[in-house]
Amino acid sequence: MLENINPKSPLAQTLNKVPFILQIVIGLFVGIILAAVYPNDNTIIPAFGWLFVSALKAIAPILVFVLVSAAIAKQSTDQHSSLKTVIYLYLISMVLATSLALIMSYLFPSTFAELASQAEGVTPPQGIKDVLINFLKQAVQNPITALEEGNYIGILVWAIALGVMFRFAHDNTKKVLDDLAQCVSGVVRMVIRFAPLGVMGLVYSSCTDAGGFANLLNYVHVVLVLVASMLLVAFIINPVIVAICIHRNPFPIILKCLSESAVTAFFTRSSAANIPVNLALCQKMGLPKSTYSISIPLGCTINMAGAAITVVVMTMAAANTLGIETDFWSALLMCIVAVLCACGTSGIAGGSLMLIPLACSIFGIGNDIAMQVVGIGFIIGVIQDSTETALNSSTDVVLTAAACERDARLGKGPQLGSDEE
Repeated sequence: MLENINPKSPLAQTLNKVPFILQIVIGLFVGIILAAVYPNDNTIIPAFGWLFVSALKAIAPILVFVLVSAAIAKQSTDQHSSLKTVIYLYLISMVLATSLALIMSYLFPSTFAELASQAEGVTPPQGIKDVLINFLKQAVQNPITALEEGNYIGILVWAIALGVMFRFAHDNTKKVLDDLAQCVSGVVRMVIRFAPLGVMGLVYSSCTDAGGFANLLNYVHVVLVLVASMLLVAFIINPVIVAICIHRNPFPIILKCLSESAVTAFFTRSSAANIPVNLALCQKMGLPKSTYSISIPLGCTINMAGAAITVVVMTMAAANTLGIETDFWSALLMCIVAVLCACGTSGIAGGSLMLIPLACSIFGIGNDIAMQVVGIGFIIGVIQDSTETALNSSTDVVLTAAACERDARLGKGPQLGSDEE
């Protein structure tokens, strides 16, 4: 195995005896202890964190490109895939998350005592037209540039186009493409082995950054509503969806995805960086590669349950602050429209926060005030963005697993592990 360099060495044997998630937890506590004992290091210890995240971000675009191309190239015309079911589950999850966040906003209304401008230089989409134009621009971007900039919309479009053309290539050519995908996956497994050290560096940086968690004290209420809503999605809505699909206890899948995907996503705060982790987890769970090699990078772009919660809670808090009366159904429609536009804003700095001005505009809230709400979002991002990324990324695997098992049970898709090498 490429992930076990020199497996006979004492170090490798010791590491293999310790569960990987326990190694990550150890790295987490070591980072906290180092931050308390030696908080002034700005180079060596933080370097473990940004090196790990940078390595994942660097390899993820290549991995997505070759895996999607290889998966489509290998598919025969009569081969079934659970991709359609996965997309349906993505949409259902987002709608349910949006509805839950809206209910939470009505039950526990948040307000912002002061709307200080914190988002200078950030340009949000001004309307749905801008979002759609941005989506199309990303879709037809030069493939080399898309790989370089991590534009996953463009990567997916070109990978699908290339994969379709490779279906008509010679078998030896397809085998080369498949071998390339396996090699890149091996490199990814090597990088993931350093996750405990990466988490240590990331936790250290979070604990020692100026302001850090102290800035959250001014916005405790909205943070609690956001986190509570995301936890309800993770432990109630997702299990219900999975249980309906697989007709058995959903929590083994839920807990596995949370422990092995959500933990790393929480600290990297990047769905793109967590793509390799999710792909490795899907392989470990024995899911069909023909499905997960496409659904995971697709989910990174369009599955926005966490973003749905952020947009709804922050927008409703702005409306409450300004005394704007909103009925439930128009607010729900606004939130669904805004969140479904998220796939067109993936290239804009700030992620889901950049959807807030679009949602606010539907309530008649001016862009100046909306951008101040975005600024507050950046302040609480140390918790909001981490939790949102953990929910989004782990849900990609949860729903992929549920769809694959459902279709396998009904005979509408490949059996689990059927197309693994």
